[in-house]
Amino acid sequence: MDALTRNEPIPIARGEAGQPGPGLLGRVPRRTLVGGVIGLAALAAIVAAPLFWAGQPEYRVLFSNLSDKDGGAVIASLSQMSVPYRFAPGGAAILVPEERVHDTRLRLASQGLPRGGIVGFELLEGQKFGVTQFQERLNFQRGLEGELARSIQSLAVVQSARVHLALPAQNGFLREQSKPSASVVVGVHPGRSLDRTQIAGIVHLVASSVPNLAPPQVSVIDHTGTLLSSSDAPRPGGLDSAQLDHVRRIEAVLSQRVLDILEPIVGAGNVRAQVTADVDFTQSESTAEQYRPNQGNEPAAVRSMQVLESGSRDAANAQGVPGALSNQPAAPASAPINGKAQPMQGAAAQSTGVSAGRREQVTNYEVDKTVRVVRNAAGTIRRLSGAVVVNHRRGIDDSGKPASTPLSDAELEKVNALVREAMGFNRERGDSLNVVNVPFTEVETPPEMSLPIWQQPETVALARDVGKYFSLVLLALIVVFALVRPALKAMARAPSPRISARVDDPLQIPPPVDVPQGASRVSRDEVVRLARQNPAAVAGVVRSWVGVESGRA
Repeated sequence: MDALTRNEPIPIARGEAGQPGPGLLGRVPRRTLVGGVIGLAALAAIVAAPLFWAGQPEYRVLFSNLSDKDGGAVIASLSQMSVPYRFAPGGAAILVPEERVHDTRLRLASQGLPRGGIVGFELLEGQKFGVTQFQERLNFQRGLEGELARSIQSLAVVQSARVHLALPAQNGFLREQSKPSASVVVGVHPGRSLDRTQIAGIVHLVASSVPNLAPPQVSVIDHTGTLLSSSDAPRPGGLDSAQLDHVRRIEAVLSQRVLDILEPIVGAGNVRAQVTADVDFTQSESTAEQYRPNQGNEPAAVRSMQVLESGSRDAANAQGVPGALSNQPAAPASAPINGKAQPMQGAAAQSTGVSAGRREQVTNYEVDKTVRVVRNAAGTIRRLSGAVVVNHRRGIDDSGKPASTPLSDAELEKVNALVREAMGFNRERGDSLNVVNVPFTEVETPPEMSLPIWQQPETVALARDVGKYFSLVLLALIVVFALVRPALKAMARAPSPRISARVDDPLQIPPPVDVPQGASRVSRDEVVRLARQNPAAVAGVVRSWVGVESGRA
């Protein structure tokens, strides 16, 4: 009581039975305290999430659409190389960190992975001792088929390929040997197709890899069963593909010539030209023999001549003077081509004892012979037909509006002359040309459909990245204002232990005899304020003091 009168601090117990009272956390409501702890933990996780994402590598596709066998082999190799991997949704692809994609592909390629389910010449490396000749030939054929399939699959447009070879067994009889053949089944990527040059390349690739295999013996089909390759031999009743391509090429070149010469005059897009070519692919060969008659003033060339004379005479009636004159040979007879035969001369003519005679003469002459072989060229142009449409000249009328005017007759004649020269017009061949000047129909082209900026892939990717971090910031703010801030405010305004007893006269409160250990001292003004605010607490303190004094008494 003296302490209260002198405004000295008096001891106030911190707890019952001498125990310390509740601290700062003990004076905060449990629900608010739990929410604050959870908020702090969530805030720490939100702060650590960007750091975790920054430390995680970006995964890219290593291989896709692998077979189960190749997928297992690739995963086993990745595990041995300690390369982390993931599977794409659905298991359609194997993903590895972006910075290790190329290195991993090269290392797997050195191991021959992925094989794609196709076995090549490595099949011959594992042959066992004692295999038969048939097995060796079969393994070689399988290896060759696999290598050809791998080569075809290396094309960018080809997704899968299979090659079947028919290699007949060779024997010693050349006449009985059969020619090999091949069949190729190709599958292309979705949305792509093989053009004619690529098909021809596949055919020649297979034909060049197999001995004695001709390109016509190679068949190429797609995954739908459509025959892609065709023989270059002409089909009866029509043109083959090479001839049709030749006709189209001629028509395209002539049409482009007409456009090139007219567009600088009438303007680009103001002329249309089409040229039709009638091409003759008939191949004919004729042989003629001509003989020149040996008549007229031209001398004839004698090849051989044979004269045969025979007669009989009476030996008793021989006449003439015996001696050298009667034994002279007769002069050579001449054989004119046309005319009478000359009389016999010499001893035969002087003899009067000829009872009968015969004379034969055979003359052979050289005969002129001319052999001419005529072979017509294939692919000659028999007739050309051209159609050209020229737009009216565009301009502006007196009122300032766009207008079109037709070409004059002189200008149209100049256009005809230019077109005839450009296409190689030949009237004797029967070519025809028609040039028409008409206004073109204006077709309003729809505006180019471009994606809005918010639908472009770059914008979507940027928005996804920005949205991810913005969501983290928003979540952090929600945690701070919903959980952490209320807990901090509750801790800041937590009430201290107050006396609940109301005392009208603070001077009548007797001080305790002994101050319990751990008690704190307060001033007189604080005791009065606490007594007015919390009279129940003050009454409790007084009762505790009365109980202590009673026990001591």
